[in-house]
Amino acid sequence: MEIQGKIIFAAEPRTGVSARTSQPWKSQDFVIETHDTYPRKCMFTVFGEDKLQQFNIKLGDELTVSFDIDAHEYQGRWYNSIRAWKVLHGTAESVPPTADGAVPPVAPAADPLTPASADEDTLNDLPF
Repeated sequence: MEIQGKIIFAAEPRTGVSARTSQPWKSQDFVIETHDTYPRKCMFTVFGEDKLQQFNIKLGDELTVSFDIDAHEYQGRWYNSIRAWKVLHGTAESVPPTADGAVPPVAPAADPLTPASADEDTLNDLPF
C-alpha cells in the first residue's frame, strides 16, 4: 500500500536487544498527513537502523511511503502494525502549495473512453 503526504510527527527512536537473536534493534514511529479534502493521518514504523539512515525522514518532509499492514495477537487482543518498506522524498504529483499552504486540487484526467470531440447529444443516445 502507499500514502502520500507531509510528516507531522516523529517520535523518539526506540532501541533494544532481540530476545531471540541477542542482536540490537532500532525503530522509529512517524505520522504522515495527506493533502486530501479531508486529510487523513497514518502512523507508520521504520524498523532497522539501516532503513532509518537510508530513508532520512525529517519533520515537515513531503513523502510517498510504501508500507505493509499486518496484525498480531497478544493476550487475547489484536494490534495492527504498519511498517514502511520504501520511502520516496517528494510526492508523485510534486504540486507546490499555494500561499496559504494548501495544495491546489488536481484536475481530473480526461475520460479515455469518451472522444474529446463528442457532444452531449451523441453521448446520451440510449434507447430507453
